[in-house]
Amino acid sequence: MTVADTPQIQSPAELFKRIEASFVRQGLMQHLGARLIRVEPGLCEVALPYSDRVTQQQGGFHGGAMGALADIAAGYAGLTVAPPGMEVTTVEYKINFLAAFQGGELRAVGRVLKGGKRLIITAADVKHVTADGKVTDCAVMQQTLMPVPQTY
Repeated sequence: MTVADTPQIQSPAELFKRIEASFVRQGLMQHLGARLIRVEPGLCEVALPYSDRVTQQQGGFHGGAMGALADIAAGYAGLTVAPPGMEVTTVEYKINFLAAFQGGELRAVGRVLKGGKRLIITAADVKHVTADGKVTDCAVMQQTLMPVPQTY
């Protein structure tokens, strides 16, 4: 089953609210200052502003923060194709860091590559955006998710 095969069972506003309800429960994302930007069937975009909460010792964005952002964006893209009443959990991901940056913000766009009942395969592109709008590739990630029952 692919995203194109998945019937849209929620309006765009309902889908955003569903993802947002889960996103605000993410303690790490709240701590880091991430925000949910866009949600569509099979897609999610999340932003992470530069701050001392997300840096490594040399002042650049920490790879762990980049990985967490990619994981969240791709994970929520996967959740958009999971049935209501379900959440998703990451089984594994592989990330390649392309460049290091300071300042501005990171934007991660997660996309579903293949949806399924047992596994959902996703990918995320992480880009650095400067204050003047210059966009540069930062990292790429591929992920495997597993749908699990929602417990809240």
